[in-house]
Order: sequence, then structure tokens, then C-alpha cells
Amino acid sequence: MTGYRTRDVPVRGGRLRVGCWQHGAPRRVVLAVHGITSSHRAWSLVAERLTEQPDTLLLAPDLRGRGRSTDLPGPYGMSEHVQDLAAVLDACAPDRPALLAGHSMGGFVAVLLAAEQPELVSGLVLVDGGVPLVLPPGWSLAEAARVGLGPAAARLERTFADPAEYRDFWREHPAFAGGFSAAMQDYVDYDLRPDGPPWRSSSAAEAMFADHAEQFAGGPVDLAWPRLRAPVSFLRAPRGLLDEPGGLYPEPTLRQWQRQYPDFGWQTVGDVNHYTITLSDAGAAAVSAAITEQLSPAPAAGTP
Repeated sequence: MTGYRTRDVPVRGGRLRVGCWQHGAPRRVVLAVHGITSSHRAWSLVAERLTEQPDTLLLAPDLRGRGRSTDLPGPYGMSEHVQDLAAVLDACAPDRPALLAGHSMGGFVAVLLAAEQPELVSGLVLVDGGVPLVLPPGWSLAEAARVGLGPAAARLERTFADPAEYRDFWREHPAFAGGFSAAMQDYVDYDLRPDGPPWRSSSAAEAMFADHAEQFAGGPVDLAWPRLRAPVSFLRAPRGLLDEPGGLYPEPTLRQWQRQYPDFGWQTVGDVNHYTITLSDAGAAAVSAAITEQLSPAPAAGTP
């Protein structure tokens, strides 16, 4: 990964791992926030495209309870992630606002950060996440997490004999049935805790359940939307977490949301699902293009 390094940022209870992609001296900052059981490596393909230009820095943390931030203590929840992300910006890019890009649950964190600390944010690109979900009638939050997240949630309760068995688990995931690329393998390998055997995912189940509960209508992010002042671009995947047609967000839902929020624009990215919208070449190209369009023009050389 060209121009890639990591750093650890002090936060409550320890240090948060942050992936950083850049070339030269950056003048534009993107803070990219991953999904509910994911890690910063979900952004690798997007980052490589964005940082082909020497003026862009992309910061992508492993959220509390995931990746190499897995041992950070709870409590979890969107407000905790907002505080962690504010610490990342203060440590890594203190002099300018950032464009926030949030995939899946990361979109919810991005919305809350933009609402609570608008001075840190120039705009938002939400990637199949961030618009409040509706709990199916009669369902509990625990049922919604286990059924909706499917294999992604089930793997947190399992151990694996070796990294190869873990890769095989993901190869069989419906979202990756179309092919298992080098970027996907890197994403999967990084997700394992490095202290195996036995091998297990680095995502903490407690973090997943705590964060999942705050993504629904009536929750803290839903209540934060009216306070947003930054422009929002939403990228929709036409297929869902299990590669099922229709996706997480039906088009009528997004049209209704746009009527409520005039600064909310959206588009469907062709031939991707909820995972491959960042972990495929086509998806990463669409996401990086949306981010580039949102970024303010870089100042001319010598401009203070």
C-alpha cells in the first residue's frame, strides 16, 4: 500500500490505531470511518485512489473495539466514537476541517460528529450508512443485529484453526461470491487478532451490539440529523450485506430523506453490494470520485 503507515493516538483507556495514507505535504484531509465489525483496511482501495494526488491525507481509524483498537475498554456507542475521532483529528490534522466519509455504521458516527462538532467538518460522504434504520415490527435489537448482520456477527462467537480457515469462511460469504481479491484477503487477514492460535476476529461482540442499537429511528443519530449544516452525498449499494437485491436502503427511503434535507444528495453505485462498495475496484472508484467532488479545491502553492 503506497504512502501508507499507522500511528496510535491517545484516547480514553489507551491508544487508537489509525491508518494514514498520504504523499508529500497534505492540504486536504479525509477522515474515513469503517463499519460495525470492520477495520480501517476497508478503505485501502479508496485511499490508494485518493492519495494519488500529493495534497490529500486520508485518516482511517480502527474504531474502539475493532482491529488494533480492540482492547480499548467500553463503554461503546456513537458518542464515544465521536470523542475518539475528534482526538484523531486533533492529533493528526489540527489545522483544517476534514471531509468525513463513513461506510455503514461509520456513516452514523460521521453524522453525529458533524452535528456535534461542526467546526471540524467540511462535508460528508455517506457510503450505504448513516440514514436511520427502521426496526422491523416485533423484532428486538438483538434479533436485528444477528439476523441483519448474519455471518459477520456469527463469526465473533467462533474461533478458527488458522488464518487459512478464516479466509475460507469469508470466501463462502455471499457478499464475496463474485470473487475474492487481494484487497479482500488483506481486509480479512487484518481482521484476525494477532495473538492466535486460537484465531478469532478482532471485533468485540459487546461493541457491535452497543453500536448497532443506536442506528435506528429515534436514536441519537436520528435526533442529530436536524442539526447538520454540512452538505451530504450518499452512495447507495443496490445489494445488501448478503448480496441480496434491494440493498439496505430502498430508493423510496432516500427520496423521502432528500425531501426532508435539501442538502442531501444521493446516487446508486452500479453492481456492488454493502461490502464491495468499498472493497472492489468499481465501488472504490465511485466512492473516491464522490469524495474528490466534495473536497474543497486545494489552495494554490504558497497560500497560507
